[in-house]
Amino acid sequence: MPTALLFDLDGTLIDSIELIMRSMRHAFDGYAAGAPSEDAWRALIGRPLADSFREFVAHEPEVGRLIGRYREYQLEHHDRLVRPYDGIVAAIQGFAAAGHPMALVTSKADWLAERALVHVGLHAAIPVIVGCDSCTRHKPHPEPVERALALLRAAPADAIFVGDSPHDVESGRAAGVRTIGVTWGAAARDELTRAGADVVIDEVKQLPAAVRRLAAEGG
Repeated sequence: MPTALLFDLDGTLIDSIELIMRSMRHAFDGYAAGAPSEDAWRALIGRPLADSFREFVAHEPEVGRLIGRYREYQLEHHDRLVRPYDGIVAAIQGFAAAGHPMALVTSKADWLAERALVHVGLHAAIPVIVGCDSCTRHKPHPEPVERALALLRAAPADAIFVGDSPHDVESGRAAGVRTIGVTWGAAARDELTRAGADVVIDEVKQLPAAVRRLAAEGG
């Protein structure tokens, strides 16, 4: 069976960084303690939303209120501000045609991740979604990757996880899969390298070759 491919969503398949940052600013607008810096928030992309807010807000009722404001903006502007990265749809369709089993491993809510895949035309190619509703522990813990492997009936040695953040790389490594870090999302090359990515790439067009290389090494 061809190598199983696991993909992060935000910053890997879809360009949603602007939406994430605008939603954060909307949530914290008027908040007495002020908003986190954009760098601080970007560093948390890839973690569940509630965990990110808890980094800056101590009281759970306030966390819930801020998440509500975040979702308000996010859902209103989702389709306008979310697009697939150039070349990614063709790349994923190529993997599907080659028979690679594929799953989405994201810290986004399952239903919202599905909405994004439908919006960009990738829902048929990536039928398995492991979001924050599917797990009790989240990236960088290995549980989301392990659940995706179980659903695909794939062994860690026969899988590759592609993501744009150190959380993705660390989750994949902890689950025993090889990892590809991509620099077109939230994190820089040196962050992905420090996290231990097996390969780091800068352009979508490099993805098929990176997958072939790691698949060959694994085989």
